[in-house]
Amino acid sequence: MRDTARRIRVFFNSIKGKILTLFLVAFLVACGLTLLNIWTLSTVRVRLNLSERYDDLFNSILEARRFEKNLLIYGGEDNRRASLAYLDKAESTAEGLAPDIERLTGAEGLARFNQTLAQYHRELSGMRAGAQAGSDVARGSGKVLVDMAEDFIRTKRDHIHRTIFRVSLIPFAYLAVFLVFMAFLIKVIANSLLKPLGMIGQVTARVAKGDFSPVDSGGHHHIEEVAGLIDALNRMALELMANQEDLLQARKIAALGTLTAGIAHEINNPINNIMISAESILETHGDVLDDEGREVVGDILSQAERAGEIVRNLLDFSRTEKAGFSPLSPDVVTRSSLALLKNQLLVSGLSLRVDVPRDLPAISGNLRHLQQVFVNLLQNAIAATPAGGSITVSGADDGGFVRLSVSDTGAGIDKESRQHIFEPFYTTKEVGKGTGLGLSVTYSIIKRHGGRIEVESEPGRGTTFNVLLPKAPASPEPMEVVEGGR
Repeated sequence: MRDTARRIRVFFNSIKGKILTLFLVAFLVACGLTLLNIWTLSTVRVRLNLSERYDDLFNSILEARRFEKNLLIYGGEDNRRASLAYLDKAESTAEGLAPDIERLTGAEGLARFNQTLAQYHRELSGMRAGAQAGSDVARGSGKVLVDMAEDFIRTKRDHIHRTIFRVSLIPFAYLAVFLVFMAFLIKVIANSLLKPLGMIGQVTARVAKGDFSPVDSGGHHHIEEVAGLIDALNRMALELMANQEDLLQARKIAALGTLTAGIAHEINNPINNIMISAESILETHGDVLDDEGREVVGDILSQAERAGEIVRNLLDFSRTEKAGFSPLSPDVVTRSSLALLKNQLLVSGLSLRVDVPRDLPAISGNLRHLQQVFVNLLQNAIAATPAGGSITVSGADDGGFVRLSVSDTGAGIDKESRQHIFEPFYTTKEVGKGTGLGLSVTYSIIKRHGGRIEVESEPGRGTTFNVLLPKAPASPEPMEVVEGGR
C-alpha cells in the first residue's frame, strides 16, 4: 500500500503526470460544461413548449370573451355554447399547466386563477342576451382572466430569455476554461521544461569548461524527471572530478603507447642481432664449447626470444591503424588477449581455465579492437576476484553468433548496478580506482562489430560477461597466431 502511494506521488510529481492531470481536469470541465449546455437547451425546449401551452390558454380565454361579446350583442344559444366550449378548453389547458402555474405564482396564485376561471364559467353560464347587469360582472371576471394569462406568458418569456442568456454565456465559459488551461500548461512547460533545460544548458557549458562542481536543483527537486536528470549530472560531475587525474593519466598512457611503439621498433633490431649472434656462436663454435658454454648461449637465445615476444605484444597492442575487419579464429582473439595479461594473471593468485575450441566458426572483426574488449573484461575479472578465485574463458557456437564468455568467482554485481555498468563514467570501483570508461568502450566496440554483450551476475556468486559476435562469411581462412604472439 505504501509503495503504491509512493508510485502515485512520484507520478503526479512528474512532468507527464502534471500534463495528464491538467488534460484530465480540462476534459472533465469541458464534459461538465457540455452537460450543462445539454441541460440548459432541454430546459429551453421544455419552457418553449410550456410557453406555447400558455399561448393556447390565453387564446382560449380570448375566444371565450369574443363569443361572450357576441352573446351580449346578438344573443343566440350558439354564441353561448361556443363561449363555454372555449372556456372548457381553457380549463382543460389550465389543469395541465397547474404544477407550472403553482411554481410561477405559488399555491395562492394558482387557487386565485382557478377560482376566477370557475367564477367566469358560472357567470357566463347564467348570462342572458341583453342582460347588462350580469354581463358587467362576467366581463370583469373575463378581463381578470386575460390579465392573469398575460402575466403567465410574460413570466414564462422572461424565464426563457434568462435561460437563453445563460446558454449564450457557455461559449465564453469554454473560452475561459481554454485560456485557464493554456495558462497552466504554459506555466507547467515553463517551470518543468524550459527553466530546467536552460539550467542544464548552463551546467553542460560549465562542465565543458572544466567546472565539475555539483549542480543545484534550482527548486526543481519536486519534478521527477528533472530531479533524475540533475542526479545523473551530479554523478557525472563527481565522477569526472574524482577521475580527472585518471583521465589525464590515460592521456599520458596513450602518449606513452606511441612512444613505446617507437622504442619497441628500436629494441627489436638489437634483439634480432643478439639472436643472430647467439645462433652464429652455436653454429660456428658449438663443437668447441663445453656444456656450460652451450647452456649460456641457450639462455641468451631463450631470453632474447622472450624479449622478442614482449616486444611483439607491445607492438600488437599499441598499433592504432584504421580498423579493418577480417575473418578471425575466436581462440586467436582470446589467446592473444590472455598473452597481453600473462604477468598480471601470474601475480594475481588466480587460477585460469580456457575452454575455447579451435574449431569454432570464424568471426568477422578487428583483432586489435577485440583484444581491447577482452583485455578490459579480463582486467575487470582480475580486479573483482580475490586471491584463490578462478577466471574462465569459454567459447561456443550460438546460432548466427559465436559466444565468448569471461566468468569470474568474484563479488558479483547487484541489480541496480547492472542497469548502469555500460554507461560512460559509471563505475562500482572506489573513487580514484576506475574511470568508468572501460565497459562503455567495450560496449561501443562490440556494437561496431554488429554483436552484443550480456551480463549475468548475482552478488556473492561471481559475474559472467557473454560477448556474441557475428560469424564471418565463409571465404578466406581465418587469421592464425603463433604461440606467444600473433
